[in-house]
Amino acid sequence: MAKPNKNPLWQTTNKERKSYYVYFCGQNMIYTLVTSFLTAALLFQGLDVTKAAGITLVIKIWDAVNDAIFGAIFDKVRFKNGKKFIPWLKISLFAIPLSTILLFSMPKDGSEAFKLAWYAITYMLWDTAYTLCDVPIYGMVTAMTERVDERTALQSYKSIWGGLGSGISTVIATILVGEGVGLSYSIVSIVVAIGAIATMFPICKYGVERCGGEVDESFTVRKMFKYLFSNKNLLLYYFGYFFNSSLNIMNALNLFVSFYLFNNSMFSMVVMVLSALPMLVFAALVPKFVAKYDKMKIYLTCAVLQVALSVVMWLIGYSNMILFIVLCVLRAIPQGIMGVMVFMFTPDCAEYGKFKTGIEAKGITFAIQTFMVKLTGAVSSALSLFLLGVIGWKDVSQAENFEQLKELGITQTPETLEGLWFIFIMVPAIGVALGAVCWMLYRLSDHDVQLMTEANNGKITREEAIAQMKNPKEFLKVK
Repeated sequence: MAKPNKNPLWQTTNKERKSYYVYFCGQNMIYTLVTSFLTAALLFQGLDVTKAAGITLVIKIWDAVNDAIFGAIFDKVRFKNGKKFIPWLKISLFAIPLSTILLFSMPKDGSEAFKLAWYAITYMLWDTAYTLCDVPIYGMVTAMTERVDERTALQSYKSIWGGLGSGISTVIATILVGEGVGLSYSIVSIVVAIGAIATMFPICKYGVERCGGEVDESFTVRKMFKYLFSNKNLLLYYFGYFFNSSLNIMNALNLFVSFYLFNNSMFSMVVMVLSALPMLVFAALVPKFVAKYDKMKIYLTCAVLQVALSVVMWLIGYSNMILFIVLCVLRAIPQGIMGVMVFMFTPDCAEYGKFKTGIEAKGITFAIQTFMVKLTGAVSSALSLFLLGVIGWKDVSQAENFEQLKELGITQTPETLEGLWFIFIMVPAIGVALGAVCWMLYRLSDHDVQLMTEANNGKITREEAIAQMKNPKEFLKVK
């Protein structure tokens, strides 16, 4: 028998919540491997950085199409068992790990044209497979419970587990391809894929869809864009997310920064381990912070702190290793809080969209989230490759891992290393600053979202919700 709910008013069971949390551990193991290590894998393959960057961006044209298509399909399709989310999670359970393995298994001895084609095809397959899981798993929270406080708790703790998955993937990849072990990225991808399958399976078995169930709006392209542009808070939040995430090239460059600036690729793991404790402590406190303060106010405060610490870090430079570690640990606190909160705003925007327009469109709403996650991941990877070309990066294709890179003694010029330091620290900081400008215009409060949710679920009338809102004029000009 399942344990009692943590909160007696909550609708989910203990087993169900845990299954939801650990799914993100596996999903983020895969996502981190692709976003943080694919750039290094491509460099070791000897691909032209400009061509690889171009292919990455071109694939996003397909991504824009398949996310919009899947969002519309998701809103329309009903499986025989009456479920809306779980069947898609079952389909993606093996599609994501298998496509990830293919992506990292590029033959070393192929021609450049063959390698570029392999990369384009397998990345497209991975991108499509990821779409099949991302919309359903994030939308699942709206079917598990109609309580906003419970949704917030679910999203907070799943983010902690997602962070754990990212950490596990980072440790596995860093150790296995680093000095002392020297395995290939194809082996790493198999290890990570097995772990992902094991942790993504439980929600497929124990997940319960108890809320909603109504048929979403049948969308034409015109209706879809009309809905999106009526949901200004969704657009504002994801414009900010685009800048923040697209310019976050730190993960893509982390191993090379550690190897060339701090003389060991394993240094990045040392920083990650030391930063993990304060990050996890403050991440675990997010539900308490959110219960006391408005989510967006917390988010903006963390953004300002992150930018300030990054500027100080860049000005001090990389010659003082101890001070660099201290600043990284301090910066990990606002980063960790923002990491937990990053997708808390999408369900709020979905409720807002339904309340304002009367259209049930969770699929489209969460498809925007999925699209932006994958788009910014691709832009970040392409940008890191492009910027390496700008600073004069020397070819490292003679090596397959950092063990071989050390043995061959392949160096970079002092000017290239200074450029590497700047783009590693300041480009992400600029992204956070631009994101914060957009988020300042976001106007949804937690109080009003709870009222909208209750009205959307028939607990109160629309008029009763409007009467109790803090800022009704801001959101309710048109039904």
